[in-house]
Amino acid sequence: MSQPSVEPQTQAASTAATGAAAGKEAPAGIDPRGPRFGAAISAVLLLTVVALSLAGADPAALIGLAAISALFAWGAFAGIQRHPYGVLFRTFVRPRLAAPTEWEDPRPPTFAQGVGFVVTAIGVVLGLLAIPAAVGIAAAAAFIAAFLNAVFGYCIGCQLYVLLLRLRG
Repeated sequence: MSQPSVEPQTQAASTAATGAAAGKEAPAGIDPRGPRFGAAISAVLLLTVVALSLAGADPAALIGLAAISALFAWGAFAGIQRHPYGVLFRTFVRPRLAAPTEWEDPRPPTFAQGVGFVVTAIGVVLGLLAIPAAVGIAAAAAFIAAFLNAVFGYCIGCQLYVLLLRLRG
């Protein structure tokens, strides 16, 4: 299925606020289940890093967090539509689901990928500086955000995006 060229109005706070606050037409919408699918994968990977960190497998935890950080960077800089999890969702999951009832602006989830990148990159840098607890703490913080998005549909990074747009005026 192809996405519509103009995003329909939705009740999602991020969609309504971003379109109005930005003062320009929003890009074509994305299926909101895609970012939640990606958040579920991220949550599992981040929980694995936390477990590795707690088990004392610091090099493995650092490598895992670095890989996850690279994935967040991919989503932040290439866009949520080009992220590997988005491609997996569109290719294998979405064709098996009913059409979405609403579309989501891709800018807040893309910004959320940037927030995840910053959090995990700080953990990687501090881990490289021989502060191994930072890896587990950064992974745990990112896990909480990914878990909230995957399970409850609450995207902390998306909410930050909307808040920053409102503050900007």
